[in-house]
Amino acid sequence: MIYLLLGGLVLALVFWGSRKPFLKGDGWRVGAGVVALAAFAGAAYTTLRGGWGTGLVLGVVGLWSASEARRRSVVRKATPAVSGPSISEARSLLGVGPNATAEEIKAAHARLIRLAHPDKGGTAGLAAQLNAARDRLLKG
Repeated sequence: MIYLLLGGLVLALVFWGSRKPFLKGDGWRVGAGVVALAAFAGAAYTTLRGGWGTGLVLGVVGLWSASEARRRSVVRKATPAVSGPSISEARSLLGVGPNATAEEIKAAHARLIRLAHPDKGGTAGLAAQLNAARDRLLKG
């Protein structure tokens, strides 16, 4: 039993005593795998020595830890805030001058979106840029 306590102490020092974060990212999966192995070894040892209750508990802890080691964490990447084009970029994209009226902006957008719409063979990215340019010029 003293060997199990010493092994747990060594594992704790390895995981939490290092300067860099060991359990960051997939490190939790590695840590859970190591704990599962240690729990299974402890369960086998105590069961062979006659401690059925302790062996059962350690076996359940090992199974739970092994299932946690196999689970992938959900990583959600933050999408950067996309700011629209500047006014000069929007004007050059739509091909209108600085004194363009709202009707001229809408007409230029309608002419270009007919060509760039994804249903007409264009791309969704270009259509989105045209829409953002129109919105930018009409609002600002």
